[in-house]
Amino acid sequence: MKAITVEPGKPGSVRYEDVPEPDIQNGSVLVEAIAVGVCGTDVEIAEGKYGWAPPGKTRIVLGHESLGRVIDPGPTSGLKKGDLVVGIVRRPDPVPCPNCAVGEWDMCRNGQYTERGIKQIDGFMSDRWRIEPEYAIKVDPSLGILGVLLEPATVVTKAWEHILAVGERAFWEPKTVLVTGAGPIGLLAALGAAQRGVEVHVLARTTSGPKPELVRDLGATYHSCNVADIGFTPDVIMECTGVGQVISESIAVLGASGVLCLTGVGHGGAVPTIATANVASSAVLKNNVVIGSVNANKRHWYKAAQALARADRSWLARLITKRERPENFAQALAHNSEDIKVIIQFAEV
Repeated sequence: MKAITVEPGKPGSVRYEDVPEPDIQNGSVLVEAIAVGVCGTDVEIAEGKYGWAPPGKTRIVLGHESLGRVIDPGPTSGLKKGDLVVGIVRRPDPVPCPNCAVGEWDMCRNGQYTERGIKQIDGFMSDRWRIEPEYAIKVDPSLGILGVLLEPATVVTKAWEHILAVGERAFWEPKTVLVTGAGPIGLLAALGAAQRGVEVHVLARTTSGPKPELVRDLGATYHSCNVADIGFTPDVIMECTGVGQVISESIAVLGASGVLCLTGVGHGGAVPTIATANVASSAVLKNNVVIGSVNANKRHWYKAAQALARADRSWLARLITKRERPENFAQALAHNSEDIKVIIQFAEV
């Protein structure tokens, strides 16, 4: 079979090549790949910025946003041939730490977790892949190709769970939510907010293309100004850009008892000049909380699947702005500011 592989740490080493069939030691469920989403993590691994090959190997199969069709469910999975499934990305560390020991591997404390397509386990950009039954999430068949959005949806599902847990430390009725960034995570965060019945605002630099219309079609308001100029006081800010200036302005505009959740990962760049003590004083006086959130555990995958199943299919379909065949992986990995979600499609649904 063929797969898209890379040698971590070596820029320009991505190849579409012949690889062995997946080993049954990787899981009793055999799956035919349908599609794999491409995100910034894949691009950075391809650029040699990070990534870890499986033990004893120099290359890793890319891809962690999966969608596949069960070929062989194995003896104990409860799945059946033809089911659409998505593979959970992270695996608990082998020690394990207390969090991993209770299934909260997204909160791993010692960093020894592994991840499909990222850290020490082959990913899903191959014609076929295997997975352990407990890490296969069944997808509503009516979603079809849109099931490939499940992995990014889990990120915002976890973030919302944590925002609500923190906010409910006291009496709290959030009414306004600001999402900064209108990529896949930002738009799915806005979808999650809309499903919760609150007033939703999305801020991004883009003024053309599909993003403003997608936001408006959620019943939300689109802004292309600076955070400092939005003209209202958010109860919740979901920060999905990782941009320093956006983060510092978000801290300043957040309402009393509000929660700022950071989901965007920045990489260097200019650090805005802020009066740190003044920012801290404002946060203290307003009882604000700033939290970071990344990855997801099985509970979040289950909840995210439910959220996608409730969503309007035509709206979700507009998030997928480019489809490439595996042999055209270079085009899929190329950044285009107009794109939202790019997928590599291996087979038809």
